[in-house]
Amino acid sequence: MGGADSDVSPSGRLRLPAQLLLGFIAGAVYTLAFAPFHYWPLTFASVATLFLLLSRAEERMLLIAWVFGLGKYGVGVSWIYVSIHQYGGVSPLLAGFMVAVFVAFMALFCLPMGWFLGKLKALDHNISNPVLAMAFVATWVLMEWMLTWFLTGFPWLFAGHSMLGTPLQGYAPVIGTLGISLVVVTITVAAMLSADSAQTSIVRLGMSGVVLVLVGLGFSLDRQVWTKPTGRYGAALVQGNIDQAIKWDADQRLINVRKHMQLSEEHWDADVLIWPEFALTLYGQDAVMVTDLLNRRGDVSHTNVVVGMPDVHWQDQERYQVFNSAQGFGRASGKFAKHHLVPFGDYVPLQDYLRGLIEFFDLPMSNASRGARNQTNIVLTLSGQDQAVEVATGICYEIAYGDSLRRQAETSGLLLTISNDTWFGRSIGPHQHMQIAQMRALENGRWLLRATNNGASGIVNPRGEITAELPQFEANVLRGEFEVMKGRTPYSKLGDIPALFLLTVLLVVTVTRSRRTNFSQETKP
Repeated sequence: MGGADSDVSPSGRLRLPAQLLLGFIAGAVYTLAFAPFHYWPLTFASVATLFLLLSRAEERMLLIAWVFGLGKYGVGVSWIYVSIHQYGGVSPLLAGFMVAVFVAFMALFCLPMGWFLGKLKALDHNISNPVLAMAFVATWVLMEWMLTWFLTGFPWLFAGHSMLGTPLQGYAPVIGTLGISLVVVTITVAAMLSADSAQTSIVRLGMSGVVLVLVGLGFSLDRQVWTKPTGRYGAALVQGNIDQAIKWDADQRLINVRKHMQLSEEHWDADVLIWPEFALTLYGQDAVMVTDLLNRRGDVSHTNVVVGMPDVHWQDQERYQVFNSAQGFGRASGKFAKHHLVPFGDYVPLQDYLRGLIEFFDLPMSNASRGARNQTNIVLTLSGQDQAVEVATGICYEIAYGDSLRRQAETSGLLLTISNDTWFGRSIGPHQHMQIAQMRALENGRWLLRATNNGASGIVNPRGEITAELPQFEANVLRGEFEVMKGRTPYSKLGDIPALFLLTVLLVVTVTRSRRTNFSQETKP
């Protein structure tokens, strides 16, 4: 009567409480596959556990999938608590509640897996049927694709991100991170079916072949070079390490400028000098005085200067728009305004009702306007280049949107992201953020410069490898080299179209096979 037997039904299946506990643990462990832990085999283990639970469940499959999501996001994005409580001035209890609501909502994106497999199992009760496997792969990828756009999107903790540094990363320049996720989940379920004695020898042999082909192709693609360098240059990335609690104080803003200027003083010989997101927190004439100085210093030293700062557009004497922008000075020109705004960070939904309720809804720059979807790139003037070099830019969270950056990178020779991860303290959030940025470099076959307020600032090569990096929470300047690249990867040309095509094929085949199964069952005498 006691012990493990209480968690097992008379049929030998796990009871619902045990299924839910195992699902939650699988979701929580999934986080360890990503930075800063990098235990990437846990991606396969977590995905396999979820598939096993869903394929063997008799009921409550929606609940199992949702609980997996609770574990995944409850641990994986726990860093949101830091920004809400520590910098948003919200009490621990209320901050915990707000994070819990967010996690519960994000977990809903896992429901399609439970719903679709439940519908199929109503037609076919074969536990490890390949149809269920295809359905699981399709709905996992569908979940991640929806996370790239639904309600502004939250493309975080994709299975593909965890494959950085493994042979499977070779798929990134071809089919992108979403495509890697498809490959990872396919390998997982194929390996499970190949080891399932309940399957026919043909199915087991076929699934083993799928695993070998996908892994082998990954090794081959990882050795492929898609783009070529056209010149090597020096970069200086300024990491000011300004405390977020005082960054926007009126009496602190000029002090912040002086600190960045002092850090930059010995680095005007660099080809490119980068200040991070909102390094300047000045408006009006004060901002003009600083930008004029940056222009003069950049021109004299022949330096391309890019600075993160607010960009104010006055509509009349009372109305104005503020954009979170990166702007070029000296030999650099142009500007880029952040397009993908973060709810409650860059803007407040329903602000007429929410502003003033708690301090978190009145954070600095939480009234930013959205930059245009299609913008001209910032341009660098670099010696040895036949023409000016365009820079594809992502500000902070925007770097998570692979397809958006890809569009900018079509005509660029370099990637740039500026960020301020101070909001997330010493949590795992900034490390995950850096890992995502590395994938963008790999997808596009471009070098990437990442300048942040408090780290980790780094230089990433086209293979997604960090070639130079500053420690977090240190005021310093990172010196390093990068190369301007030409040529395009297949992903930079086609984006997510190949991955979405494969997703559609899987869904069509799954539905077709399930209907055939249902028809054959109905026509049996």
